[in-house]
Amino acid sequence: MYDKILAPTDGSDVSRRAVKHAAALADRCDSVVHGLFVTDSGSVEKVAGKYPASMHDLEETGHDALRKVEDFGAQFDVPVETAVEPGVAHEEIVEYTDEHDIDVIVMGTHGRQGVGRYLLGSVTERVVRTADVPVVTVGGH
Repeated sequence: MYDKILAPTDGSDVSRRAVKHAAALADRCDSVVHGLFVTDSGSVEKVAGKYPASMHDLEETGHDALRKVEDFGAQFDVPVETAVEPGVAHEEIVEYTDEHDIDVIVMGTHGRQGVGRYLLGSVTERVVRTADVPVVTVGGH
């Protein structure tokens, strides 16, 4: 049913739950999990105000988050491919989906921006509205 599953991550607890769900789904469907971390420069400028040093820090955060994707892949014995991409998170997630022929996206309902944003996190909401494939959302509780 699903040969390629995309698990975008920001390293948050909710995101890790979604990644675990993606790995379990991949195990059942005999598929590959693609882990993706987007270094959204807009959030870097808001958080730290220093683009080059902060971008390096954000890339390191991304690699740490993607190691968790690899850990869940190993736990469920499923193959994992990972990528760190620059850009606007929801746009890069949809673009990656198109470029890699992803069959389904599994992502958390909210991440680093917190529960108070909306029912779904703004990135997740935008992906749900713009992706051409099914999007499975995993809540925080």
